[in-house]
Order: sequence, then structure tokens, then C-alpha cells
Amino acid sequence: MTMLDRMRRHKGWLKWSLALVVLTFVVFYIPDFLTPSAGAAPSEMIAEVDGEPITVGAFQRRYNLQVQAYRNAYGGQINDQLIKQLGIDRQILNSLVDEEAMVAEARKQGLQVSDVEIRERILALPGFQENGRFVGEQRYRQILQFNNPPMTTSEFENGLRRAVLIEKLRNALTGWMSVSDAEVTAEFRRRNEKVKLDVVPITAEAFKGQVTATDAELYAKFEKDKERYRIGEKRRIKYALLNVEQLRTTIAVPDAEIEAMYKTNLSQYQTPAQVRASHILFKIEGKDEKAVEAQANEVLTMAKAPNADFAALAQKYSEDESNNTSGGDLDYFGRGRMVAEFEAAAFAMKPGEISSLVKTAFGFHIIKMVDNKPESTRPLAEVRAELEDQLKWQKAQAEAEKIAKSLEATLKTQADLDRIAKERSMTVTETGLIASGDPIEGVGSQPELSGRVFGMKEGEVTPAMRVAAGWAFATVTGRQDAYVPKLDEVRDRVTEDVKQEKAAELAKQRAAAIAADLKTAKDFAAAAKRHNLEVKSTELITRGSAIPDVGISDAVDAAAFALPQGGVSDAVTTPTATAIVRVAEKVNVTDAEVEGGKDELRGELVNTRRDKFFGAYMQKAKTGLRINIREDMLTIVTGQAVR
Repeated sequence: MTMLDRMRRHKGWLKWSLALVVLTFVVFYIPDFLTPSAGAAPSEMIAEVDGEPITVGAFQRRYNLQVQAYRNAYGGQINDQLIKQLGIDRQILNSLVDEEAMVAEARKQGLQVSDVEIRERILALPGFQENGRFVGEQRYRQILQFNNPPMTTSEFENGLRRAVLIEKLRNALTGWMSVSDAEVTAEFRRRNEKVKLDVVPITAEAFKGQVTATDAELYAKFEKDKERYRIGEKRRIKYALLNVEQLRTTIAVPDAEIEAMYKTNLSQYQTPAQVRASHILFKIEGKDEKAVEAQANEVLTMAKAPNADFAALAQKYSEDESNNTSGGDLDYFGRGRMVAEFEAAAFAMKPGEISSLVKTAFGFHIIKMVDNKPESTRPLAEVRAELEDQLKWQKAQAEAEKIAKSLEATLKTQADLDRIAKERSMTVTETGLIASGDPIEGVGSQPELSGRVFGMKEGEVTPAMRVAAGWAFATVTGRQDAYVPKLDEVRDRVTEDVKQEKAAELAKQRAAAIAADLKTAKDFAAAAKRHNLEVKSTELITRGSAIPDVGISDAVDAAAFALPQGGVSDAVTTPTATAIVRVAEKVNVTDAEVEGGKDELRGELVNTRRDKFFGAYMQKAKTGLRINIREDMLTIVTGQAVR
């Protein structure tokens, strides 16, 4: 971390640790199919463990937290359909059931968490500390109220109590487990020893042009692997689309709503005051502070001299490695980005001014104010168009869903679909025969819609299905059952498979034939060249690293790491190539490195072992608990068919 990064630390209330985030169940985003309008109240029960209910509200909060994590990681690649396809709803419900089972087991074991323990945990949580001290009762309550949605202290503390109780159960069951020094040492060496390899990869691709496939070979391959070439069921789909974009063009948004949205989200259009400054830093850590201060004062005198070149002085004297080469420039920053003393001095200055010495935990600073930008707010007129467009989309989405849901009861047959589509001027599309999972003409890849259609009888109509362009109602107008084809129907596939197998065998034979020569050659590269083969070299790599033309291969790893430096392997066959490797360099792990790293690794190995044991224990414990999952409620909440 650079000096600048360390200075730019946030001072706000919400410095949440991961544990705190999980416990507070912060709501970030609610997918359209998981809103209260889905027909289930937050207080309703979605599952029950030994008489203890798991509510819809608890499920929704946990679900939203997981969805936000996916969106943060993958951005726009994650949509509601993919979220459903991943089965996140089931994963979340299972995790809630598991947690409730852990709490029930902990109580059976007579474990308890005292108020004193809860208080100690709260006082130690970073999110409730400032300058290493508890923020106080009032701020503690304010922080919880600032949460979205607001939390009471009792809600937060009950969640924390459950977490601590589960932690106690895990410790009680697994605290005795350990890992021996020999195991830690062996695993540390295994993970950290490195080799640099010279690789001669002989791929099947290089032999593809040398092989042919006879009719007899094709027949034999097909007869042997008929099921591999089975053609899956196909269906012809007809669907009517309620297009949100078309609906949006018909919607007008009153000025009052635009203004209200602007006021509600005013903070999004505000830019706080910022300053731009440069500085010269003199570090004091491990030095004579008075001597450093004296030197800083000398440079300060030079900086304040007429026609002084502050940037040149920063390049020469500043010890902030993150910006001294750029003349100490810190660029623009707002309040809360720098340490308090630095911020106070910078925001009190005028452009062109140079400060007296400013002392912070990092040392003495000489600050030059370069520029400032006052707080500004984008006016309503500037953002009106985007607000209007946003509101139109919101209204169009809501109206489309309302219309789609209202039509469900009247759409039971293909005739109904044709009639309603005509009345509503909905676009109707009929596809050719497609397999499950294939893109659907007009709406693209729609796993949920495809899955639903392939589970229906001909003539049935789906409920309203969410697609990227809006809402769709679909029916099946024709089908082709799965079948094992005749050889001629899949001849190209079978031909390619036969050629691949024959080419791979030639590559294997070729590698075996030259392996002995390469193993005894004084010059590995020259020997490979004699065989018209190219040596590809790696950097120093650990196990599990990708190898040129081979990829990640346990077989190559096993051969390479078993060899001494200079050793050459036999031919090693992998799914992508047959390779011969030479260990050009081998770096073993020293005893000092083992001593320096094994404590951290020990913790990881112990936790892995304990987690495995605890998971197995809880699986058995759950068989003795009364667990009831309301599949009907899960269907209502997620708005989709139960898997």
C-alpha cells in the first residue's frame, strides 16, 4: 500500500467488516421476481426447523445480499434469468435451514451466549469503532438506523447472538482437531516448490492431416458410442411478447414525479467540495523527530522563496514514493480522503498558498494548495431527460408486469394466446424445431422459458415469463422426440471423433519414440529440433500452473516435480497433448521459508479439516430434526416453478 493509499482512508461510520455485513443482512437490490408483490408477506413462513420458523423476510434479505455479491463480481453479465438458472434461491434457503439446524443443535448441547459476550463482540467490531475506541451508544444506534432497511439494536444483537452460538458449537465439536508439523511442512513444500520447464508438446492437431476415417471405422465408433450421438428432444415454440420498449413509448411522466425523484435522489447529483494539493513529506518513523523537523523547516523556507519550484523540491526531498516523481501532486480530493490534520490544513488554504509544517502520523508535510472546486449540484434541467427516461422505464416495467399477470388467468390454450395477442397487438413468433437450451428466435437465450416449455404438453400455455424484452406467453406447436440417429445423420461428428482419436494416438506414439533420445541428449533443445519439434519454456511455476499447449495437468505436475534439476520425463499423455518435459531449474523450499509460512498454513489446514468434520456432523444431526420446507411458498416468493 502506498503512502497516498494509506492517507486516503475513509473516516465514515460504516467501516463494516465482512462478518458485520453478513449479520446485518443489508438489502441492496431486490429482483423483480422477489418483491413483496410476489404474494407472500415477510412474516409468512417459508421453512421450519424443529418448530422454529424461517420467514419470507429472512429469505429475501439473505437472497438480496447474495445477488448483490454476484452483481458486484460480474456486473451486467448477471440478470434475473441467470440468477434463477443458478438456483440461488434453493442455495439460500438451504443455508438458512442449515443455520437454524446449527442453532437447534447448539441448544441441544446446552450452549448459551451471555449478554456480556455479546457486548464484548460489539465493542470489538471495527464497524463500531473510531480511532480504536467504541463509538458510544448513540452512534451505535445511529449506525444501525443508517442501515437499509434500518435495524433496531435488538434485531442486530439477536443475529449476532445466533452467530456466536454457532461459532461456539463448531469450536466445541472441532476444537480438539489439529494438524501435525509433518503435515504442514509437507503441504507447504508441495505448494511452494517451483520448477522451470522446457516442454516439447506433441498435439493431436499436428497429425490431423495425416489421418483418415474409413467407413468401417466410422461404423465401429458409432456402434460403440451410440448414446453419445443421441439427438435430444426438440420442440417448436410459439410465443406472444409483451414488449416493454413499445409500452415505454406510450407513457407520459408528470413533471411533479420528475421533480420528486430529483429531490429524493439529490445526493446523486451533488459533488462535494474538492481541493487539489501537492505536498512534500518528511517521514519520522524510526528517525530523530527534531532532526527531521529541522530539515523540513529548511525545505519550507526554500519552498516559500520567490520563484521557488515546488515540484522540483518535492522530487528532490519528498519521501512519499507514490507521488514524489510527479512533484508531490495529490490530484483532487474531497473531505474524508486524507488524515484529519492534513485535510484541515488543505481545506483552509487558498490556491497558491503554501502551508507551515503540518504534522501527521506519517511525518511532517509541506502543503501547496493548487486549486479548489466548490460544492456543486447538477440542476434539474440538466438531468431531467435521464430522470424522465428512468421513470418511463420503471412505469413501463411495472405496467408490463401488471398486464402480464392479469392475462395469466385468461391464457389457457393456444387459441387464447392467438386471440389475446391480436387484441393487445402483441408480437407473435413461431420458431422452428429447437432443443432445450437453444436460443429462441426473437428473445435469445432464455433458460427459464425454455425449461418451462420443455416440461409442458402441446397446447398448454406458460404463465407470464420474464424475458429480456418484456414478458412472454408461450405454447408448444410441435415436437420431435429424442432418438438415436442413423450414422449418416451424424457422420461429420463421428468422422471428427475418429480422426481426433487416431491423431492423438499418433501423437502418443511419436512422443514415445523420441522420448529416449530426448532423455539422453546433452542438448535438449537441439535434440528436439532434430525431430522438427519446438521447445516451449515456462517461467518458474508451482503445481497447478498452465503449461504451453498442455494446460493444467496433474500428470505433468507429478512427472515434473518428481524429477531432479536437469531430469527429463517419459512421454506424458494429457487430454490435449502428449508432452516430454525437462526440468531446467528447480527451486526447493528452504527450512527458513517453511518456518516463516507454516503457521499461517497451519490455520488454513486446521480450518479446512474442522469445516469438513463439522459439515459431516451437521448432516447427521439434521436427520434427527423436524425440517419442513414449504415448496409452495418458495414458488410464490421466487415467481417460478419449483426445481
